[in-house]
Amino acid sequence: MGILDAILGNAAETDAQEIQLELQQLLAPGETVRAAYAVIRDLLVFTSKRLILVDKQGVTGKKREYLSIPYRSIERFSMETTGHFDLDAEIKIWVRGQTEPISKTFRNDKNIHDVYRVLSEFAL
Repeated sequence: MGILDAILGNAAETDAQEIQLELQQLLAPGETVRAAYAVIRDLLVFTSKRLILVDKQGVTGKKREYLSIPYRSIERFSMETTGHFDLDAEIKIWVRGQTEPISKTFRNDKNIHDVYRVLSEFAL
C-alpha cells in the first residue's frame, strides 16, 4: 500500500528510522527524524529541528536536491482538499523571505491530513 500510494502521488508514511539512516550525513548532531512522507519520488521529512524537502531528480532519482527549512522560518501554511472535479489536494508553505509558497501536490486527501497535522505540530 505505501509504495503504490507514493507512486500514485498519495502521501505515504515512510519508516522514520530508515530515513534517519539515509539522511545521516545531513543531520545535525542530536537531530532525529520524527516523521517522513513519500510523494511520488520526493520526500517530506520532519526532524526534531527542521523540515527537509527531498526532490529526487532525473530518470533514476540519483540526483537529489535537499531543501532545509527551519520550523521558525515557516510563516504560514495551508491545505486545499480535493473536490468533485478537482482530484488534486495541495499543501502550501510560506517561508520567511520568499514571496511565493512552496507547494506540494497530492493525488487525493488520503494522507494529506496527516501531513498537515505533523506540519502543525512542528511549525506552531
